[in-house]
Amino acid sequence: MKTGKSPLPPPAFLITVDTEGDDLWSQPAEIATKNARFLPRFQALCEKHGFRPTWLVNYEMAECPEFVALGRDVLARGTGEIGMHLHGWNSPPIEPLTEDDHRHQPYLFEYPEPVMRAKIRAMTELLEARFQRKMVSHRAGRWGLNSTYARLLVEAGYRIDCSVTPHLSWRAYPGDPRGSGGPDFTAFPDRPYSLDLERLDRPGDSPLLEVPLSVIPSPYSRLNAWLEGGPSLARRAFGRFFPPRYWLVPRDRRANHRGMRAILRHALKNGWPCVELATHSSELMPGGSPFFPDDKSIERLYRRLESLFALAAKHFRGMTLEAFAAAFSGR
Repeated sequence: MKTGKSPLPPPAFLITVDTEGDDLWSQPAEIATKNARFLPRFQALCEKHGFRPTWLVNYEMAECPEFVALGRDVLARGTGEIGMHLHGWNSPPIEPLTEDDHRHQPYLFEYPEPVMRAKIRAMTELLEARFQRKMVSHRAGRWGLNSTYARLLVEAGYRIDCSVTPHLSWRAYPGDPRGSGGPDFTAFPDRPYSLDLERLDRPGDSPLLEVPLSVIPSPYSRLNAWLEGGPSLARRAFGRFFPPRYWLVPRDRRANHRGMRAILRHALKNGWPCVELATHSSELMPGGSPFFPDDKSIERLYRRLESLFALAAKHFRGMTLEAFAAAFSGR
């Protein structure tokens, strides 16, 4: 018997790219943007499978003519989105926080609130001038979100954030040496929710939709916890092949590829409205990151992405963050 209800659309497959300079893991004092020339290949792969990446752009890439040309073309053809990604240490106005901000890479929330507001405003205005679009999507540099930051995003007109990494903590990753490290997201929701601006770990009624990175505990999470007090060499070796959690972030490991496919299965089984993959623009260039040091590693990456995207295209629909937020609000 017909119920009159329309079937639910397939969940969204969201692709987010932190679009930034080359190998920021090495903490360079001068930042190059050679990775921009390697990005059309990734855009083409996404389009081949019907996906629309959201390029989350920081200061040096907004000043890179080669990337700006790509971003404008993507927007003109409706095959992706431009959003904002902010690294506090090199985004104007420059207000030094430590003796060497390029080395320490402070989290934006470690700066005084007036400086945070000024940096968000300047970065937003720059991107809107470059791309002639209102910026609505955002990811914090180094995943460094807190309540003050979220409130300032709402003030600046942002509607979507994707800084939360459920089941993961960044406390052990310092910014300002006088600070307490990054945020702890271990107890945060793993599905999209409107943020409570006072308590980011619970749903609220703010206009800012949080779309977390897709992360799930692996079948080996308890064993990894049991090994936590054991020899570091054994712990690292076990974690490399049997990680405690899976996240939808490509790495040059077979276990990572298996884990990303497991996330797709988990999302479908549990009725998730979306999954979100994240990468960095510099990870798409040989030598642009510690994870993909050469041409061979990049070619392996693309073979695995081809396989993952082909699988995802059978069960998910491609959307930008902005399009997903509009559809999610109408659910």
